[in-house]
Amino acid sequence: MWSFDRRTLLLGALGLGACGFSPVYGPGGSGDALHDAVLLEAPETTEAYLYSRRFEERLGRAAASAPYRLSVTFEIEESAVGSTSAGEDTRYRLIGRARFRLIEVATGQQVHSAATNAFTGYSTTGSTVATRASERAARERLMTMLADQTVDDLVLAADDFVG
Repeated sequence: MWSFDRRTLLLGALGLGACGFSPVYGPGGSGDALHDAVLLEAPETTEAYLYSRRFEERLGRAAASAPYRLSVTFEIEESAVGSTSAGEDTRYRLIGRARFRLIEVATGQQVHSAATNAFTGYSTTGSTVATRASERAARERLMTMLADQTVDDLVLAADDFVG
């Protein structure tokens, strides 16, 4: 039975190669083509900084002469989702949305646009200092998720706009 499973796996891998499948981050893959090629606008908020930091961890920091520029707008909503019997809020949810446009610098044309969203939460049951730290950590998690989803979207769509 085990050898049958292994043969099936090997035949499946062979089939992927035959259909033109190539890994995104492999040599010549679309993920490789975007590395150090997307310039982000300078961050003006803490959230934008956190997003930029994660984006650059994944795709590298592009020079001013990069072929693409990414413009991003953020919306973050905060809502109470848990409370005590006395009516004090004990848990908050952050819902974030990033809308982004990828511009080809040479032509000024938008080559890709999309939006992504994510959510996270934090508790407020500790001291004020603990609550603030928990909120900051939640915002960092949220922006990391949004940046990761943006990178994934760009890499998957790169074959449509990378020459």
